[in-house]
Amino acid sequence: MVNECMLTVMTEQAQTRNERKERTRQALLDGTLALAADRGFAALSLREIARSAGIVPTAFYRHFASLEDLGATLVDDGVTALRLALREVRRNSDAGLAETVRFVFGQVAERRELFGFLIRERHGGSTALRGAIALETQLIVRELVADLSRLRALDAWSPRDLEIAADLLVSTVADGIAAYVAAAPRETISIIDRTVMQMRLIALGIGAWTPRQR
Repeated sequence: MVNECMLTVMTEQAQTRNERKERTRQALLDGTLALAADRGFAALSLREIARSAGIVPTAFYRHFASLEDLGATLVDDGVTALRLALREVRRNSDAGLAETVRFVFGQVAERRELFGFLIRERHGGSTALRGAIALETQLIVRELVADLSRLRALDAWSPRDLEIAADLLVSTVADGIAAYVAAAPRETISIIDRTVMQMRLIALGIGAWTPRQR
């Protein structure tokens, strides 16, 4: 009985430590987003990020290996999660173009501060962060290329043709997200509707275009 009680206490203590560690880790991520909104990620120091979470700088390394590791985690939280979610949407054959676009904006709305950070940093001062965002974006393009290649109407298209089309679609949505996160709440619906229309026009162009017209 004593051993069981000790085991229970130790388990509860471990859970409490893990919960505290997770709260601190999230505080570091949230503090980074708040600080980067004013000056950009490249201008931030480890010391001020640690201070935003209420910890000493040396304690930062209990959660992240470096500032670049923290930045990569934010990319994972945003672009990677969105890529995986889109993969699930594409598996639903009933999901149309408009539904997919609106799904993307729904994800952005839930984490607007994070996506605002990613949009700013994709052309920001941190080379490592730009590279991580570009890599994840390219993975989305590649998965879209695979989807387009399955369309019988595009059988005559070369891999490069498909990549150009996929890149155009992804870039259009990225531009829409950039406008969305910078807009006033009353403007967001019109931005989503405009992005849906742009995607429909691109889809119509893809359907009418053939490689012979180049």
